[in-house]
Amino acid sequence: MKQKYVVLLDNENGKLSIQEYAELDKEMLSLLCEEAYDAKMIKVAMQKDRNSLIQALRTHNMYPPGAYTERIADAIIEMFQPGANTSAELFFEERDLFESPDEEMDLEDKEEGDDDGEGDSTMDVDDLLDDDTEDDYEEKGIIKDLQKTIKVSDADTGSDEA
Repeated sequence: MKQKYVVLLDNENGKLSIQEYAELDKEMLSLLCEEAYDAKMIKVAMQKDRNSLIQALRTHNMYPPGAYTERIADAIIEMFQPGANTSAELFFEERDLFESPDEEMDLEDKEEGDDDGEGDSTMDVDDLLDDDTEDDYEEKGIIKDLQKTIKVSDADTGSDEA
C-alpha cells in the first residue's frame, strides 16, 4: 500500500498539521487523517531531543510506523530552520517496511551475478539433469541383478487363470 504524508507549517497561526493519505483504490490516494499541533509545543519537543519530537507527533489518531515517523521528524526539523520550506510531501511504500537491508543486499548480489555470470552459486537446470545415470547402473550390473531378484506374483501377471 502506498502512503503519503503532507506536513504543513503555518507560522502565522502557530500551527503544524500532518495529513495522512493512503492508496485505497489503485492510483488514488485518499485522506485518512489530519492532525494539528501547536507549533510552540513542537519546538519545545525538538529542543529536548529527537525522541521527544517523535512522541509529540504520535497521537491516538495518527501513529505512523517508526521508519515513517523518523522521516516525518526529519522534515519537520528542516521546516523549522530559518528560510526553509513550510511544507513537505513524504511518500512511502509499505512493502519497503518489510524488506531488511540484508535481503536488499542479497537481491543486489544475485542481480549482479546474473549479469556477468560470476558469483552465482545456483546451478543451471541442465546441469541437474544428468543423462548418464542409467549408464552407470548398467555398467555395474545393478539393473540386471534387480531383474533376477524381482519375482512377479501370479495374480499380478494379468492372466485370467484365477
